[in-house]
Amino acid sequence: MSVPSSMALNKKQSVKLGIFGRLFCIFVVLVIFLLWSVSLIRTDSESNYASGSDENAVHEHKKSVSFVKHRNLKMPKQNELSKSLEERNGLPPRNVDLYPSLVKDHVVIVLYVHNRPQYLKVVVESLSHVEGINETLLIVSHDGFFEEMNKIVEGIRFCQVKEIFAPYSPHIFPDSFPGVSPRDCKEKDDVRTKKCEGNPDQYGNHRSPKIVSLKHHWWWMMNTVWDGLNETKDHNGDILFIEEDHFILPNAYRNLQLLIKLKPEKCSSCYAVNLAPWDVKSRGERVSLLFAERVGNVGYSFNRTVWMKIHKKAEEFCFFDEYNWDITMWSQVYPSFGNPVYTLRGPRSSAVHFGKCGLHQGQEEKKACIDDDSLNFDVQNDDRVINISPQWDVFVYDHQPGYKAGFKGWGGWGDARDHKLCLSFASMYHQ
Repeated sequence: MSVPSSMALNKKQSVKLGIFGRLFCIFVVLVIFLLWSVSLIRTDSESNYASGSDENAVHEHKKSVSFVKHRNLKMPKQNELSKSLEERNGLPPRNVDLYPSLVKDHVVIVLYVHNRPQYLKVVVESLSHVEGINETLLIVSHDGFFEEMNKIVEGIRFCQVKEIFAPYSPHIFPDSFPGVSPRDCKEKDDVRTKKCEGNPDQYGNHRSPKIVSLKHHWWWMMNTVWDGLNETKDHNGDILFIEEDHFILPNAYRNLQLLIKLKPEKCSSCYAVNLAPWDVKSRGERVSLLFAERVGNVGYSFNRTVWMKIHKKAEEFCFFDEYNWDITMWSQVYPSFGNPVYTLRGPRSSAVHFGKCGLHQGQEEKKACIDDDSLNFDVQNDDRVINISPQWDVFVYDHQPGYKAGFKGWGGWGDARDHKLCLSFASMYHQ
């Protein structure tokens, strides 16, 4: 039986369409599978920063340490005070008789200070009322040695406490680098005509030891806490960092623990947890949501995996002409990670910035730079208990204002000696 030509043509077209349809379906399936695979890879990578376990980060960290080590860096010559402070850093924590063991999965708290005793009294008093503070270790990192500051810390009895002192703080070198050297250039001195020592910053200004100590102390402290102290060098969980002008609310530690627990599930791309909004003037939105935003400098917490990623960027940190550690991180280090760096926080602050002066002002009793009205913190019932819910969704703040990649820095960090000392801190525990 013969088949009409029109029917044969339709049959051939049907066969072709059938083959094309199957090929198209296979193509769609392959694309979906590929996208799913990439999504899983990205999620796994991000969740590693959230949970603190990333073998790739460990490998990259070893490579970065090796690179820094081969620069043949040397520390400045120490004076007797510097040597004695470095020895004190090896002393065990105090109050072990009162709190013989730390709770499993505790979050270490690091309080870094300079010389504002009136501020320190406030933050210590606030910490004494924090629920769960007796379960953990408080490390106080000093930029320089000041007797009144030391006495306040020695009076702490509410938890285990360990003091460490930056042995290369400019404040303990009165007549040599990293402090003031007799041959140092000053202000806008011309090196050739003055025959002085130093490199100016991008604005023509020479180094000020009390200013560069801000960045030096933070970087020394980070390297020491994560890689140098017996108490924390094997700690893989989060560490919370606060300053001497942060008032810590009673629910801070419990909120912190919950946010850290929620981070891998709620915000796998979050590198950190914050106790307060990035905007230090804000007390939070006070709505039933969690928030992901840029990492703030008030009550921030991250784990070892994140630290290793930061440490890998030692050169970006140490060579950027900006004396503030936080602005350096925002504008130079975080953007170099290649993807947005978020922190997770609740809708109500658990830490409040109350300082009115810079880090090197307000040391004297009559010039404490504390506005009495600013210390009348309204500690409400919600500030005494966990006020975060695991059921809440996460709102992401995109495109926030502030320092970003491309910012040139405010200067104050142009001297090659400071660059070298900064890099030395990155390698001092990896010899």
